[in-house]
Amino acid sequence: MNKNQNRKENQPKWMAVYAVALGVSGLITSEFLPVSILSPIATDLNITEGMTGQTMSVTAFVAIFSSLFIAMITRKIDRRWMILSFSILQVISSLLVALAPNFFILMLGRVFLGIAVGGFWALSISIAMRLVPEESVPKAMSIVYSAVSIATVISGPLASFLDGFFGWRFVFILVAVLGGISFVWQTISLPSMPPATPPNLGSLRDLLKIKRVRIGLFGNMFAFVGYAVFFTYLRPFLENVTHLVGNSITIALLVYGVANLLGAISAKYFLQRSILATLTVAPLVMGLSIVLMIFLGADSTFAYIVISLFGFAFGSIQVGWPTWLTKASGEEAESAGSLLVAFTQIALTVGAGVGGLIYDSLGIYVALGLGSAILLLALILAVIALKEPQVIQE
Repeated sequence: MNKNQNRKENQPKWMAVYAVALGVSGLITSEFLPVSILSPIATDLNITEGMTGQTMSVTAFVAIFSSLFIAMITRKIDRRWMILSFSILQVISSLLVALAPNFFILMLGRVFLGIAVGGFWALSISIAMRLVPEESVPKAMSIVYSAVSIATVISGPLASFLDGFFGWRFVFILVAVLGGISFVWQTISLPSMPPATPPNLGSLRDLLKIKRVRIGLFGNMFAFVGYAVFFTYLRPFLENVTHLVGNSITIALLVYGVANLLGAISAKYFLQRSILATLTVAPLVMGLSIVLMIFLGADSTFAYIVISLFGFAFGSIQVGWPTWLTKASGEEAESAGSLLVAFTQIALTVGAGVGGLIYDSLGIYVALGLGSAILLLALILAVIALKEPQVIQE
């Protein structure tokens, strides 16, 4: 396979990168919307909030398998058509949820979303590599993950606000419209992208045999487990320890989102200097932030500062590991992307699930302490995987 098929253009296609970023923001918004409007959905469909919460679990569960196998199943299909298909799936998913008369249709819509989320992220690394030259990959990844941060910042508060005026179904209709706009923009801007090295189970196995890749994937996974423990149980901590209420909690979450956005934007500059330093300092700052939250989080001012530090550092994790993987995986970028997404989705599921069990049985401080310890493991694995500093030239 000619290497130029993976990175075939010297001129960056930034409009296409931004179109992909808009698609990402729509997917992320769709995935996390139920968190902020859980109660209205449950009341309207006459189901429990616990059942409604499964809309999050089913999307993540399906995304694990989609990320691993979608690139194999579609190995002969132009990647442009795959990205467009995922945008259409997001529209269909949002409309199904918006019009759902019962729990079954609601879950069906979320299954479609899981396919789109897993498939899109599995291809995102190789897509970024092919839309821009090698030296611009960190910037492209930063743009895409900045879109993730923006979606995180606005989706929850905006969904709650619109639900109060128009209802939760209207919120999902708006997300469907966003997906439609993404589809049109991608149709106009995305070039033809024939499949690169066809992924298969053998290529996944071969990648996992590479020590650096294997350790790096676990380093990424542990970083996301630590994030999931902290962020999932941040609100209970703010309510029960910091004693924030109402708008104060909304402001705290917005502070996190803005800091995370700034971290994702800044990550490209850190990565251009040293991937090793970026991916070791980031989990260190995140872990120390959790420790500071445990000891100083009762004070609202310190809580806001700690949340900002954590969110900013996590931006480097979001951009850094995919960027490193583009270099470590060579011609197997699509297979590497599949593994990265699968490991990340597993991390989010495990972090929230195990953290919840510990929170219920041993309390919030022990749960957060676990998150900090796991981030220390992420730091150690990053050092092992990236023994020599890798510098991306501008």
